[in-house]
Amino acid sequence: MEPARFLVEVSEEEIRRERQRARKLRESQWWKRKRAVGICHHCGGKFPPQELTMDHLVPVIRGGKSTKGNLVPSCKSCNSARKHRLPFENERA
Repeated sequence: MEPARFLVEVSEEEIRRERQRARKLRESQWWKRKRAVGICHHCGGKFPPQELTMDHLVPVIRGGKSTKGNLVPSCKSCNSARKHRLPFENERA
C-alpha cells in the first residue's frame, strides 16, 4: 500500500519570502549558538560548525516555514540526502 503524500501548493512568492527569512535567521545569535554545538540533527555526527547547513524539517516547497521550530543544523550529506522529503519519509528511504 502506497503511503499518503503530504502535498501543499506553495507559490514562488511564498518560497522566496521563506528563503529570505531563513537568510536573516542565519545571521542571528540564535542560529550561531545552535550551529556552534556542531551536531547534525539527522545523523548525530560531530562537525565543525561552519560545515553545518540550515535545514528545514518541513521543506519550504512542501509548505514549511523559516521558523526556529522548523530549522535544524544538518551536515551537507544528510541535507542533500533528504532533498524535499519530510522526516518520516526519510525513515523509509
